[in-house]
Amino acid sequence: MKKVLPIFILAILFSCQNNTAQVNAKQQAVINADPVEVPLKKGKARAYFASGCFWCVEAIYESVKGVEESISGYSGGHTKNPTYVSSNTGRTGHAEAVEIIYDPNVVSFETLVDVYFGSQNVTQVNGQGNDRGSQYRSIIFYQNEAQKQVILKKKEALAKKTGAKIAAEVYPFQKFWIAEDYHQNYEKLHPNNGYIRNVSIPRLNRFKAKFPELLKDNDSH
Repeated sequence: MKKVLPIFILAILFSCQNNTAQVNAKQQAVINADPVEVPLKKGKARAYFASGCFWCVEAIYESVKGVEESISGYSGGHTKNPTYVSSNTGRTGHAEAVEIIYDPNVVSFETLVDVYFGSQNVTQVNGQGNDRGSQYRSIIFYQNEAQKQVILKKKEALAKKTGAKIAAEVYPFQKFWIAEDYHQNYEKLHPNNGYIRNVSIPRLNRFKAKFPELLKDNDSH
C-alpha cells in the first residue's frame, strides 16, 4: 500500500495540474472577456470550434455544404503563440480547435452548431474517445450575443433531450492560432495513418450517416 499510495497521489496531482487550464485566474479572464467579432471577408464568415483532435473535426466540417475551408489550430487559452507541444502540457489553456471559413448564404451558423454537437460525444469531459486532457476538451466559441444565445439554447435543448450534462464549454472568441503546417489537411494527406483509419475516418463516417442532407455532393456517397 505504501508504494501504491504515492503513485495514486501523484496521479491526482497530475490530473489537477492538467486541468488548471480551466480554473486559473488568467484562464478566467479569457472566459469573462468580451467576444471578438471577425468581419466577413469576400463574403465569407468564420466560426470556431474545439471538439477533440483537430484532424477529425477539420475533416468533418470540410464535408459540409457551404464550408470553403477548415483550418486546424489552437484557441481558448491564455498564452500567446501556442504550439502542439505546449498545448499538450495542458497548461496553456488552449484546446485543439478549427477555424471554419464558410458562405453564410449557403450554411448558417446555427447549422454549424448542429454539426458540432452532432459529431461528438457531447457528454465526455476533457476529451473525445481516447484523446484525453484539457487540450482535447470541447469548446464552442461565440463572436456576439446572437451567436451566444444560439449556442446556449441548442445546448439546453440537447441536455433536455439526452437527460445528461453537456460537456461543451461556451467561450467568447478571442484569437485563433493556426497550427503547424503538418497538421493541416492531415486526414486527406495521410489516409493510411493508423489513427486516421481507426479514429478519424470512422468518426467522419458516423457524421455523414447522421447528416446526409448537409454533405457536399462529392461527399454524399
